[in-house]
Amino acid sequence: MDVEPEHPRPVRHHDHGTWLVAFTGRMLVVCPRCGGRALVVPRPGSVPPAHAGSLLFHPRRLSCAACGAVADREAGQRGGALVGAVVGGTEDPFFRRPLWLQTRCAGRILWAYDEAHVDALAGYVGARLRERHASPTRAMFARLPAWMKSAANREQVLAGLASLRALSARSAPADRSDAAHERGDRPRHHGSVLFRGGPH
Repeated sequence: MDVEPEHPRPVRHHDHGTWLVAFTGRMLVVCPRCGGRALVVPRPGSVPPAHAGSLLFHPRRLSCAACGAVADREAGQRGGALVGAVVGGTEDPFFRRPLWLQTRCAGRILWAYDEAHVDALAGYVGARLRERHASPTRAMFARLPAWMKSAANREQVLAGLASLRALSARSAPADRSDAAHERGDRPRHHGSVLFRGGPH
């Protein structure tokens, strides 16, 4: 069944230069234990990051409300310096778990970290006029793949984003998208990751 976009399309989109890392404060991922929806957030009790770029080095916690799985991760070190996570792609950049929000779209995989990320993408894709940021080097919208920016794919991408928005409200293993499978084709992070069970 097709899912229709919920929000009216904006006529104009202003790119304020937001980085993709700004959306890593909350990420929906596939639980490594039960296969349902888990959450990756900054580790409780850690010092809040000073700016968006600091999120790449921030301690993280993965937790699943359904099965109680919990994992913590610290940034790795190389030569005495912290090694930041690398954002982008269909796995979260910290625990390398498949993202919960994935769907097949225009012959490719459309993904997002959480609902706010979906809404930001929908605002851009649905706009008829897009105003670029003055310094687009690291800006998320400037770095989107051409197929997502193409007017020819606009309806498919908007429908895909609406599907992701609907998927964000579901959490059972059976609700998992067939696109969010274990691939095992990406390098693992070498940071400290410890999985444990029980309440979190």
